[in-house]
Amino acid sequence: MSLFNVMDISSTGMAAENVRLNTTASNIANANSVSSSIDTTYKARHPVFAAALDKATSDQSKGVGVQVLGVVESSKPLIQEYAPHNPMANEEGYIFKPNVNVIEEMADMLSASKAYETNVQVADTTKRIYRRVLQLGQSQ
Repeated sequence: MSLFNVMDISSTGMAAENVRLNTTASNIANANSVSSSIDTTYKARHPVFAAALDKATSDQSKGVGVQVLGVVESSKPLIQEYAPHNPMANEEGYIFKPNVNVIEEMADMLSASKAYETNVQVADTTKRIYRRVLQLGQSQ
């Protein structure tokens, strides 16, 4: 595997973790939103990652990057709360809250942040290796 492949893999990892961080931030930002119907209530979203399998099977000597297949809504049930005095309450007096667990989202954000940081460190190390290889020819 060449060092160029390492940079490509690291960049796909950073891009994927960026999507994960943005999705998690959106979930946290909407965690306290309220709606009067199930259809209009914010639902937690999560990115779906996959290894770029077609590239992996074509050449076994190369590494595999990360691909974001999309963002899906969580299937967890929404929180229904009886709050007849809330202006957003429906005819029966219920409000609906998102299915976002802020603690899980914060843990996911920390994990995504560390994974992004790791990919940055891999890219920096690869850059240092490039520099050292270039300096080998200059020292003579």
